[in-house]
Amino acid sequence: MTAQDTQGRSYEIRTFGCQMNVHDSERMAGLLEDAGYVRAPEGSDGADVVVFNTCAVRENADNRLYGNLGQLAPRKASRPGMQIAVGGCLAQKDRDTITRRAPWVDVVFGTHNVGKLPVLLERARVLEEAQVEIAESLEAFPSTLPTRRESAYAAWVSISVGCNNTCTFCIVPALRGKEKDRRPGDILNEIETLVGEGVTEITLLGQNVNAYGSDIGDREAFSKLLRACGRIEGLERVRFTSPHPRDFTDDVIAAMAETENVMPQLHMPLQSGSSRVLKAMRRSYRQERFLGIIEKVRAAMPDAAISTDIIVGFPGETEEDFEETLHVVREARFAQAFTFQYSKRPGTPAAEMDGQIPKAVVQQRYERLVALQEEISWEENKKQVGRTLELMVAEGEGRKDDATRRLSGRAPDNRLVHFTRPDEPVRPGDMVTVEITYAAPHHLLAEGPTKSVRRTRAGDAWEARQAAPEQSGSGGVLLGLPKVGVPEPLPPAVDGCAAR
Repeated sequence: MTAQDTQGRSYEIRTFGCQMNVHDSERMAGLLEDAGYVRAPEGSDGADVVVFNTCAVRENADNRLYGNLGQLAPRKASRPGMQIAVGGCLAQKDRDTITRRAPWVDVVFGTHNVGKLPVLLERARVLEEAQVEIAESLEAFPSTLPTRRESAYAAWVSISVGCNNTCTFCIVPALRGKEKDRRPGDILNEIETLVGEGVTEITLLGQNVNAYGSDIGDREAFSKLLRACGRIEGLERVRFTSPHPRDFTDDVIAAMAETENVMPQLHMPLQSGSSRVLKAMRRSYRQERFLGIIEKVRAAMPDAAISTDIIVGFPGETEEDFEETLHVVREARFAQAFTFQYSKRPGTPAAEMDGQIPKAVVQQRYERLVALQEEISWEENKKQVGRTLELMVAEGEGRKDDATRRLSGRAPDNRLVHFTRPDEPVRPGDMVTVEITYAAPHHLLAEGPTKSVRRTRAGDAWEARQAAPEQSGSGGVLLGLPKVGVPEPLPPAVDGCAAR
């Protein structure tokens, strides 16, 4: 379908899952807009094309999808020409099931052939029958596809796809495939292009981001990439997610500490503090190795904020095993933790293991863990009171900003800070310097006057985007994206995409 054929047809993308899915959705949006579609206004229920980018590793992922599809069925029946597409991990896994359970779906595509979305929509329209096309290996690296970024000042940059690990709780390698790395020059060229467009913060993204280089035969490729990012003029902040303890080597710690624009923030998934459980999970490190990494990071970067993922109630976990997890949490003093109650994932070895833990026991352990982490998060945040920090002003992160006459921003270590609105105008992407006056478990406050405001190219880019004619409405719908901070009282089940 040409851009002329699709001119005026609107689209909506609903994203479930991890950062990789969010980034894939930006590619889908770019593809559709490149083909002439326009984004449906936020809150609209009249999109001509609705795309579901699915996650297969969350609890009841299929029920959530089919519930959403069922809600759309009457609308589609009453609206000739409307199309529904399903992509992502669940589509890759349940390719033959989706159109059988929801015959009103027009297109099913997988994780390896995102670039086919516009073609499949057109083929379904012309042939008037569902198109199901799932590639078994990556057809084109996502970076080669058009992108509609959600932020004018910050961007994801994918450096690899797939994963070579065999964690028994995770189905992602089966759906995303073996690790495939981009060439360093391609990555740096993309970053330089983004910086030229006004982006000042990038997050390097991979299923196992610090294993980068295994596909191209260079064990120090990731640390070299971090140092190369430090030489890009105009790039102020570099982050990455998610690493794996197995591949977190000393050269990476040195590169983080010695590269000025690499932020003092680290997300290091623990999963369990018990070496026995880690072995059952096929995690290739043990408690001592994990705590050793934390110790080295703190020695090199004393102000680093370290976050983690933890699974509670993995099959066979005893009370003694759980106490080992609590021990690591006390020793590591994470700034925040994403904690998950284990639940079976069809297709994973753990689902067939003996020793499945009763729900009541898992819930009780989970509540103890959350209470401990909440206490530690608050204590660690209180240490920030009195510090002067430079924040990057954020968009949409302070739900009460209008009512409190505050703005919100991210500190170098990624802590969320709500600060008093300064007299002079500031824009998302601009930098402000503030003094922290109060700490809560999940955020900080800077209640005094702003010490300084630095207008940036990122703020200019945000302002230019606001001033441009907006043909495609506002941002997309995001469902199931993990939040920053201690999880809600009723957590989602473990997310194999984010939990490396």
